[in-house]
This record gives sequence, structure tokens and C-alpha cells, in this order.
Amino acid sequence: MKAKVLIVEDDAHIALGLEEVLKSDGFEAAVCNRGDKALAAVERERPQLIVLDVMLPGKSGYDLCKELRAKKITTPILMLTAKGQELDKVVGLELGADDYVTKPFGVRELLARIHALLRRSVNPASEAADSAPFRIGGATIDPKTFQLRRGKAVEELTAKELKLLQFFHAHAGEVLSRDRLLNEVWGYNYLGTTRTLDQVIVQLRKKLGDASDDPKHLLTVHGVGYRLRG
Repeated sequence: MKAKVLIVEDDAHIALGLEEVLKSDGFEAAVCNRGDKALAAVERERPQLIVLDVMLPGKSGYDLCKELRAKKITTPILMLTAKGQELDKVVGLELGADDYVTKPFGVRELLARIHALLRRSVNPASEAADSAPFRIGGATIDPKTFQLRRGKAVEELTAKELKLLQFFHAHAGEVLSRDRLLNEVWGYNYLGTTRTLDQVIVQLRKKLGDASDDPKHLLTVHGVGYRLRG
């Protein structure tokens, strides 16, 4: 069965181009041109992946992303951001997006990212359901609910954040290179930069209660990658 991609984009020219590219690559494609109608489109179309523009009429891509994750909808989200808007990327990842591409983007890059996301998140919720809760420092991570609990605070985790924490936990004490982490979590065909990983690490440190200037759990190994203190 063909995977279905929902395109949430208000620019008719871009939306049509994306639809044609996806269909030519063997996907089913549906289009929604308003942010305030996108949740209903997700529930109706039940896509395997969402391509989500940041700037939309009715509701921004940020707000929609936040709403989807609050409703425990874990469908992978690939955000479309404006060229040079680094803040767009950081905010999108913080709110639960799995990856981003910057406009203008190449067709090959877009398709490679879509294929990588689909391979790495066939059904992250069902895969995580067999995993027992585990602890990192004073935080308890529950893969079944995609939640991190630290004292009375409860933090929602994205699929990528959970997978990273699981991988760190399984390799506690080891120095893990950025390339290895990207390969394990984003997939071997990931075409992005290590900046994506670094941004997710920043968000995980916040959720774990790590100070950005003196982390106690996710440690930076300069020039190499990261290590979870064992």
C-alpha cells in the first residue's frame, strides 16, 4: 500500500509541485491550504507523514505542530522553513517536528528526507510500547506515553527525542559521534547537517533539567559528539 503524505501549504504553486513530485515517487498525496483546517485533514486522511509549512492562514505551522503533539498524534512532521530563518528550525523542532527543509529546496533532498523519516518511524508508538520506563538522572522516561517526568513536571517527547534518549540509555558512558547518532536516529540516508542533532540535544537538556552551560547528563565531547553520563 502506498504511503500517504499530507501537504499543508497555502502557496498553490508549491503545493501542486509537491503533490506532483510525491505522486511521481509512488506516494499518495493530499493537500490542505489552511492551518485551521489541517487537524481535521490529518484526522480524515490519516497520513503517514505531514509536510508542514510554517506560515499558514488561520493557524501557524508552529501552533498546528504543537496541537498535533498535544493530541498524541505522532505522525512524522517535516517542516518547511524560510531560508536563513534559524529560529524557525529551532522552534519547530522544540514543538515536535521531526525534521525540516529550507525553501528553496531540491526535489532529491526533499524525497530523501521523507523516505528517511518514514523508514525510521514506521510506527514509533507501537515500537516503544514494548519498552519499559527507564531513568536518566532524576527523570523517568516512559516510552509508552512519550513522556519524561521529573519531579512534578511532565514533558512531552517527540519520536526523535525518545529514540535519542533510548539510544543514549542503551549506550550510557560511551562517547557517541554525531554521525553515529544521526545514522541511528535519522537514518543512513539523512542529508541534513549535525545542527539538527545539536538543536534536539538542547531541547532534551532542558527537559532533563540540565543547565545549558554545565550539563550533568548529556555531556558534549568536543570535536566528536555526546556522552550520557553513566
